Amino acid sequence: MHITVSGKQVELSDALRTRVETQLDLICGKYFDHALQANVTFSRARSFFTCDINMHAGRGLTLRGEGEAAEANAAFDDAAEHIAKRLRRYRRRVNEHSRDDVNRAASQSGRRYVLRQEDEEAAPAGETAVQAGTYATVIAETPTEIASLSVGDAVMRMDLANQTVMMFRNATSGELNVIYRRTDGHIGWIDPTAGG
Repeated sequence: MHITVSGKQVELSDALRTRVETQLDLICGKYFDHALQANVTFSRARSFFTCDINMHAGRGLTLRGEGEAAEANAAFDDAAEHIAKRLRRYRRRVNEHSRDDVNRAASQSGRRYVLRQEDEEAAPAGETAVQAGTYATVIAETPTEIASLSVGDAVMRMDLANQTVMMFRNATSGELNVIYRRTDGHIGWIDPTAGG
């Protein structure tokens, strides 16, 4: 597995880099057959360190863990524990996914955009920005994969990647579906075929 360890305005010691690589190799070896790459980023916010781990494990499977603590090592431990907990919870299904990727239907490509909200002052009095014809500015654009999954598998992937929303092609109906984490902690599911 290729592991990149970097710091945002933080100097990282060789001992910390070695510890991160060793721990991630252990976690992957214990819970997952193989992983392709991991990006670990340390940063400092006020009086504590934050650690963000993004691991790409197979086609379309992304795991994300975040941690914060007074020391960089403790922040990494917190983030690594989040990854390990998610892998423990979904170990069997993740391993089945990696084996079944060959037999799975090809996923669609899409683009993910991040939009900046326009100021309300830009619209004439009494109109919103959308009514006035002005739209948010695109500030980020990345390619994304729209996988063909069951609803349960989509929830698992959303959970592993620590995302709040995910679009997927429903393996049963073939239609595009959306799942999202509700403010009450439950998962919402939008299925256009169930509309009647």
